[in-house]
Amino acid sequence: MLAACSDSADPGWMAAQDDTVSLAALSIPGTHDTGARFEPAPGLAKTQELTLAQQLDAGVRYLDIRCRHFEDAFLIYHGPVDQNLGYDEVLATLADYLETHPTETVIVSVKEESLPQDNTRTFAQTFDDYLARAPDLWYLGDRIPDLGEVRGKLVLLRRFDAPRAPLGLDASPWLDNTTFAVSNGAAMHIQDAYVVTSNDAKWAAITALFQEAKAGPPATLYLDYTSGYQMMNGLPNIPIVAGDINARLDAYLPTATGRHGVLVMDFLTPERAAAVIDLNLR
Repeated sequence: MLAACSDSADPGWMAAQDDTVSLAALSIPGTHDTGARFEPAPGLAKTQELTLAQQLDAGVRYLDIRCRHFEDAFLIYHGPVDQNLGYDEVLATLADYLETHPTETVIVSVKEESLPQDNTRTFAQTFDDYLARAPDLWYLGDRIPDLGEVRGKLVLLRRFDAPRAPLGLDASPWLDNTTFAVSNGAAMHIQDAYVVTSNDAKWAAITALFQEAKAGPPATLYLDYTSGYQMMNGLPNIPIVAGDINARLDAYLPTATGRHGVLVMDFLTPERAAAVIDLNLR
């Protein structure tokens, strides 16, 4: 298994991977709350500096898309905060990227966010409406595919209930603020302990899943959310966690070895994405 080795952006690193490798076998950079670049006050909601296009160019292959259901359409939100981005724009950016980088695939986690308003249909029905506009763009199987099956496609990881199956990798039983396993066709092990009382405890949760990914079943997809917040003056503060955890990742990743699964990060940089990609060499 090979991957591009770089210290910065790598827009086509999956080209070097064999068609027969499972997505579960790769170490993949991802972003938490991918579209969250705006906030009403410092520390409350922003989780990324890079645009979606910049993230893709940096090698990100797991996106965390949070959609508010508003007037039978999806808007990108982080909690109650509007991110000035529509789902149509997200899909257009992804389609353009895969058209020019057909060796790549992107796992897209879709979750309902904030409060629905003025809708005439369910969240799942609106998702189906978007899906019908470009059905060939998506892999909707309920098992984790090999890379050769999904080059040039989006792999749906579904965090909402759906009336029909299969409709992507089913992560709808996502548990809140903990580490847990899901097995609904696809086996997934997920660390998403986001309410952080101690950065040391958060790092312990992250590295515990690293060790499981290195030694665990090869068909299991490991999703390790390195993101979180601490409370400060009665308000959530994201940077106080991200700054510390990202510094630990920057020290850890260059000498790490083995499969680490999907690292879902706040304030991703091209250099950090490259360090995750380079794990596929070791």
